[in-house]
Amino acid sequence: MRVSVSWLREYVDLPADLPTGDLEQALVDLGIEVESVVDLAGAVTGQLVVGEVREIEELTGFKKPIRFCRVDVGAANGTGEPQEIVCGARNFAVGDRVVVILPGGVLPGGFAIGARKTYGHNSAGMICSAKELGLGDDHSGIIVLGPEVTAKPGDDARPVVGLDDVVFDLEITPDRGYALSLRGLARELSHAFDVPLRDPALTPAPSGTETPAYPVEVRDTVGCDRFTARLVRGVDPSAPTPSWMAQRLVTAGIRSISLPVDITNYVMLELGQPMHAFDADRIVGPLVVRRAEAGEKLTTLDGVHRVLTADDMVICDDTGPISLAAVMGGETSEVVAGTTTVLFEAAHWDPAMVGRTARRHKLFSEAAKRWERGVDPAVALVALERAVRLLTEHGGGAPSAEILDIDHVRPRTPITLPADLPTRRVGVEYPPARVVALLERVGCTVAQGDDRLLEDPGALGMASGAGAALSVTPPTWRPDLTDPADLVEEVVRLDGYDKVPSVLPTAPPGRGLTPRQRRRRAVAGSLAERGYVEVLAHPFVSPELADQLGLPADDARRPAVRLANPLSEEEPLLRTTLLGPLLGILKRNLGRGHRDLALYEIGAVFHPRVGAGSPPEMGVDRRPTDAEFAAADAVVPAQPVHVAVVLAGDLDPTGWWGAGRPAGWADAIEAARDVLAAAGIPDERVEVRAAEYAPWHPGRCAELRVDDTVVGHAGELHPVVVAALELPRRTCAMELDLDTLPPTPVTPAPTVSGFPPALIDVALVVDDSVPAEQVRRALEAGAGELLEDVRLFDVYSGTQLGEGRRSLAYKLTFRAPDRTLTVEEAVAARDAAVAVAAERLGATLRGA
Repeated sequence: MRVSVSWLREYVDLPADLPTGDLEQALVDLGIEVESVVDLAGAVTGQLVVGEVREIEELTGFKKPIRFCRVDVGAANGTGEPQEIVCGARNFAVGDRVVVILPGGVLPGGFAIGARKTYGHNSAGMICSAKELGLGDDHSGIIVLGPEVTAKPGDDARPVVGLDDVVFDLEITPDRGYALSLRGLARELSHAFDVPLRDPALTPAPSGTETPAYPVEVRDTVGCDRFTARLVRGVDPSAPTPSWMAQRLVTAGIRSISLPVDITNYVMLELGQPMHAFDADRIVGPLVVRRAEAGEKLTTLDGVHRVLTADDMVICDDTGPISLAAVMGGETSEVVAGTTTVLFEAAHWDPAMVGRTARRHKLFSEAAKRWERGVDPAVALVALERAVRLLTEHGGGAPSAEILDIDHVRPRTPITLPADLPTRRVGVEYPPARVVALLERVGCTVAQGDDRLLEDPGALGMASGAGAALSVTPPTWRPDLTDPADLVEEVVRLDGYDKVPSVLPTAPPGRGLTPRQRRRRAVAGSLAERGYVEVLAHPFVSPELADQLGLPADDARRPAVRLANPLSEEEPLLRTTLLGPLLGILKRNLGRGHRDLALYEIGAVFHPRVGAGSPPEMGVDRRPTDAEFAAADAVVPAQPVHVAVVLAGDLDPTGWWGAGRPAGWADAIEAARDVLAAAGIPDERVEVRAAEYAPWHPGRCAELRVDDTVVGHAGELHPVVVAALELPRRTCAMELDLDTLPPTPVTPAPTVSGFPPALIDVALVVDDSVPAEQVRRALEAGAGELLEDVRLFDVYSGTQLGEGRRSLAYKLTFRAPDRTLTVEEAVAARDAAVAVAAERLGATLRGA
């Protein structure tokens, strides 16, 4: 909302020497956001003066009409002679007073004005329009000053057009609809500076009469709980809008249209009451306020043909809907150039209804903006009287004696507020008498249960210790005050947010991060260091995902939690595995041109508790019992934290150094090993076995075990899954359940030996079904304490080994902490390792 300081001063006695910065800070302290502050005095530099048109010569022979004017600017040009100016506008005549900027001046946007020859004539200066002066968007013609302006030719034009003012552009939050008016802002500033307020809503206004101004029937008193109207007959249709009114509307960002319409906008800005002006001669029959019938049509003032729904409110005559209530009027009843009988309407509409209608039709008018934030229902008659007086004063006509007032507004419900609640909630001492005073400044009516408290404020202070309660009735213009917390906020806001100390809470004693938090950070850091990119997927999936991933009918990941109110009906389920959403992100990035991808996510999955039933119903009148909490927790789905990675394309890129290396199933398994290592699980407790587990390829899938417990799977995705999800061939993935991992053990410091190692390679022939991990563990068990490291470096299978046999070659590193090993000791340790492998797994030395 844009508002000028000069207009505000009409309603509140701001200090005459108040700096702009102090006014801005006061608004901010009141909780009103200031978007910008524009000092219009500096918007135009140089000589901007009032001029009077003496002569007009019409120039012909050009593509557009051009006029050569001689304008009296007094002594402003130093000669006293009329100023010669070429102008293309045609909305002025000889004798009109206009606004002229002389050579040397600069208009907003840095547009410098000089003297030059154009269209065959000398032109020194410019006759200005509102847009050229930065006062609005109207560029259809130049500014013509009205008869009420007393300035003479040569006088400074800035005060005449409002360029001596300061304009604030304010962002009003949805809970402060009352601040979308001069009345509301003036009230706030009167609190801030403790100065008198002249509330325009206190202007006396006649009440409704027994005979209505126009026959109206309100069929929905919930959608419209108040409807007032009054007629003005004999209006001069050619009467212009007063320049001061048009100027204020333009400053506020509202285009001047016609006198009756401008008056409704002016009253809306002044009082916060949106209004509408009908041409009464174009209305057929009585008016009916009702809900629209589905499929009804209405052409609104913007020329758009709209199809209405049953949730819309409309004002109808015998021809059908003529106005989309509270949002925009219709074409058939609008005020036109020949209107002489104006019917003003000021009503009160349901904010929720208006908000839904405005969004449904994408009509975010100034009226709708105010309605959905809340409008004072008590100001309708005052607004009606103000509009009628402005119209009869500037447009003639006679107001009808009849006034319509259909009033179904319910009185405000008192709010019970403990007098010490602001102190308890905020931590600042607010004496009860201070609480009462601040709430009364807002406009609340405050009463106490004990009459002594009304007569003696000191008694209120004494009673507060015993839990004295205040009965607070909010004013009609504050629909946002509905519960005690709102009242506490008002007390703090008016007393000053700056008085509330900023005190950081004391951190409780402890060890910082929990073990679970440390493990999660370690896993994330490990994957990021290895080139994986973290993504955060929505946890919502479609019912078809289980089939796309090839999950068997008895798979524990098939049943899923269905949301009662999903964001998308296509994805109503919560994920049971990270792979579905993660593979969707992989596909999206592939579609955007990325080819080599390594992504990971750490997040919760959701497993329903079968047979848990429904949670108990818990109200808000009391804290739930421990039993109720336990019953509710029993229904909440299990939410273990998983980590998953997906790989596609090249893991090592191709370049001048040679060919790249595509990501494979082994890389997914290695990623799982890296995660377990980062989680603090020693390598000797990890076992990798071949497995068959959807959605992985049955021949390229591994299960990972920790202490013989399966914690996850890794490998290449099944070709059917890859085809169903439209992913590249040989896409790989890994998923681990971090919650199943045992606590991180205490890792002893390694023993470092300074003696040389003994390196021995062994190749063992085993059955294809024997995992390489089991062979490694057998070698470790047989080699004893001298074995420092064992690593698989080759896998071979061939006809010479026999059907179903393969060779696994390991590098064994032996080292003693206190001596150099002899050849005999190293060979003995190797033989012991091979013997255990032969005993456990039937392994034989290759070539033996």
